[in-house]
Amino acid sequence: MRFDWSKLGRTPPAALSLARTLAHHAAQWPTKAARANLRVAPDDSQSAFSWDASHAALLTQGLPAKGGEARVGIRVPRLEMIITRGDNVLDAFQLGGKSDAQAGAWLDTKLRALGLKPAGDVRLPYELPDHPLGGGSHQLAMLGRELGELARWVGGAAETLEEFRSRLQGLRASPIVCWPHHFDIATLVSLEEGAPASARSIGVGASPGDEYYAQPYFYVNPYPRFDGEKLPDPPAPGHWHTDGFFGAVLTGDDILAMKDRGRGLTGFIDRTFEIERARLGA
Repeated sequence: MRFDWSKLGRTPPAALSLARTLAHHAAQWPTKAARANLRVAPDDSQSAFSWDASHAALLTQGLPAKGGEARVGIRVPRLEMIITRGDNVLDAFQLGGKSDAQAGAWLDTKLRALGLKPAGDVRLPYELPDHPLGGGSHQLAMLGRELGELARWVGGAAETLEEFRSRLQGLRASPIVCWPHHFDIATLVSLEEGAPASARSIGVGASPGDEYYAQPYFYVNPYPRFDGEKLPDPPAPGHWHTDGFFGAVLTGDDILAMKDRGRGLTGFIDRTFEIERARLGA
């Protein structure tokens, strides 16, 4: 199924900040469940999510539950925590009107019933932005439109990145995952063998918004970053971002202004990737 980019834009990208922050915090319970029950991976990917289009949800990897693998995740349009097995939803917890503590208590009860370790004992190795509700109940009555739009951005990003990954020839790219720390969805393309800390690579991904951009954006980030010489022009209307991280960025507003959004985004990613690959000498 090819994502329909014409469906985006009913809610301005910059209006998704609260919905994104609430979803980011809600997703920490599923990732805690993964941390409690999966073996630690060298890149911490046991804590990451995949996008499940059928449920419009971010889901963990399979957890070794009684009766077969189960996954925990967040159904983004409804801000609902779910537990799945295969294509089926075993149980769900709607966060609307409930507090973060209630969500954690519900999840721990369900995990124990599945023979899994609770999530409440896990301490995250990173800090998050302050919860916008201060731990109070999630009042979602006025956020349905924003959460739905946020889910479309995440779904569109997941499909676009999978298509990009499928077009790569002779290069190794990591699976498309959403990282619970920064809440971005991305793949890392290795340009040579070697330790990730030193080998040349390019990260291609999308963020739903953060401290740098208060709206969704796509990025193509080379490693190592380019030096201080004159930078090559990125494909318009993208630009180079140099403060905090280095890479070429295309914002949500840029995408919505394109005549053919899907083709324009794909062209930006492909051309920027080749520009950075050539500059890295790979």
